[in-house]
Amino acid sequence: MLNLALSVLCSSLIFVIFKLFGTYKIQSIYAIVVNYFVACICGILFYDGKINVSELVGSGWFYGTFALGILFITIFNIMAKSSQLNGVAVTSVATKMSLAIPVLFALLVYKESLSIWQGLGILLALAAVYFASIKKKGLVIAPKTLLLPFLVFIGSGVIDTTIKYIQDEFLDESMYPIFSATVFGAAGTTGVLFLLFNSKKTPIKRNLKNVLGGICLGIPNYFSIYFLLQALNNPKFNSASIFTINNVAIVMFTTFIGILLFKEKLQPKNWLGIGLAVISILLVALF
Repeated sequence: MLNLALSVLCSSLIFVIFKLFGTYKIQSIYAIVVNYFVACICGILFYDGKINVSELVGSGWFYGTFALGILFITIFNIMAKSSQLNGVAVTSVATKMSLAIPVLFALLVYKESLSIWQGLGILLALAAVYFASIKKKGLVIAPKTLLLPFLVFIGSGVIDTTIKYIQDEFLDESMYPIFSATVFGAAGTTGVLFLLFNSKKTPIKRNLKNVLGGICLGIPNYFSIYFLLQALNNPKFNSASIFTINNVAIVMFTTFIGILLFKEKLQPKNWLGIGLAVISILLVALF
């Protein structure tokens, strides 16, 4: 459970750093590209083995991991666009409710079993995500922009499912750092190509604040994936339980961070979501 708690903590730190980007006028897209390369370097530094590029390319997980890295930054950009058109609440709900995809994958493909109480906990988790995330009048989605949160939902679910599949089929614990480094390196490379492609419209400007923001983001980003892989390796919990607890705990913890650090105000339905989150975690973890 310690690894899962550390993954939740690191993922929540990412939320805080994103919030601070607005305060310090840091351009997110540049900082995010830097962040991926910083996370890649972290993976290389924490890898104990000798790095052989030809062996990496020939490994069974390499191309899937490279595709995963491309998906990372692609989904991020869709999330940013969805946040602008549909609002942060809609996009947040779509992201966290995607836990349904790896849970279903674990149940159908890996034949993992859930108790009645755990099943109830997962249903409560979906409700918790909704109520904890909505603000004021709830979720309002324009029909023309419905595709964006749907893509966020599918993409986020595919990312979690792919991580679980590669971890289960191809990796041992010693490979986690180099696996993470490859994912983040692919995401960073894709980000650079994206920036170069758009450089005619928006010239690339060097900015020390963007680099520092990327460094601050990259370290917890790396460890959020590393500790999630460690948690998935725990034989006491199945992956359906891990993904449920991870996603719901992030929503709950970031909500409290918003209250304590950013003086955000919650409505009764948000408190209901937090209460459901606590109950769902207890049901999934203890039964």
